[in-house]
Amino acid sequence: MTQYLLSTFVVEGKGPGGPQTPEEMQTFMSNVIALEEEMEDAGAFVFGGALHSADTSTVLVATDEGVITTDGPFVESKEHIGGFYIINAVDLDEALDWAKKVTVAINNPIEVRPFQATGKVADNMPEA
Repeated sequence: MTQYLLSTFVVEGKGPGGPQTPEEMQTFMSNVIALEEEMEDAGAFVFGGALHSADTSTVLVATDEGVITTDGPFVESKEHIGGFYIINAVDLDEALDWAKKVTVAINNPIEVRPFQATGKVADNMPEA
């Protein structure tokens, strides 16, 4: 099995990242919880999390003079990573099937990328 990163994006002023009624928030959370339970039951779920807004980020850059620290985000954009899932999937098609379910549940874009299986990181990754 390969591990995939499903990056969830928040578009400023749209969807769950914006103002919601209590009923909308309850529906959103019910959808996410049901999807995560489905992932766990299928053995696909490895780890996931939601992030605070992009304006809470801090950016560090290595230079010849040392490390410079600035307020984030790193990229000025209206779209930011809002959270992520790490999943196990047999292949890209299976990962895309999970991503389709995620984008429907959260009503925001998803980016799917496989992890590289090389070097020390791969040696320390749990067996799928």
